[in-house]
Amino acid sequence: MSIFDLFKQIESENGSSVKITYIIAGLGNPGLEYAETRHNTGFMALDKIVKQNNISVKTMKFRSDCGDGMIGGTRCFLMKPATYMNNSGEAIAAAAEFYKIPSERIIVLYDDISLPPGKLRIRRKGSAGGHNGIKSIIQLLGTDEFPRIKIGVGAKPNPKYDLADWVLGKFTEDQKNALEPALENSVKAVELLVQGKIEQAMNEFSS
Repeated sequence: MSIFDLFKQIESENGSSVKITYIIAGLGNPGLEYAETRHNTGFMALDKIVKQNNISVKTMKFRSDCGDGMIGGTRCFLMKPATYMNNSGEAIAAAAEFYKIPSERIIVLYDDISLPPGKLRIRRKGSAGGHNGIKSIIQLLGTDEFPRIKIGVGAKPNPKYDLADWVLGKFTEDQKNALEPALENSVKAVELLVQGKIEQAMNEFSS
């Protein structure tokens, strides 16, 4: 019996009869040293989503902290890949294969340095735009056609500033305060997306 077959047997015995139809993934890096850094904004957004919807993501599966529950009347699988950012696609592609979820029903939340803190941008599809987590997902899924919620973390203070140092740095207090509305809006945006209301989500929350 393969590991996927074992998971399916366990879920058949203990899980809901309602089929999982969406994957919601927040991107970041595991470990306390990365907590609340700019690159972990996707994790922070997912934490808001699970708290708002009373869902636990304390199970380790597909190399992710994960769990499932109902959002907007839809059963969703939520995940925080523990693969480190650059290999995010490994975890997400494995979950998508297991649950037979097409790419258009995989929602990814992540940091975007092209947007100021507190701003969101929602897209149906698109290139990686230099983001290594998204690059990995596109490579492993074999497509860039999956919806994503980009959460602004602000640009580097100057062109010579090291990008890795910037995204792995922590927010200032002012930046944290500006980020909070974006995290709250990401919860509302996801609820619309899983109901198939991507145009409404883009109109209401994209900056």
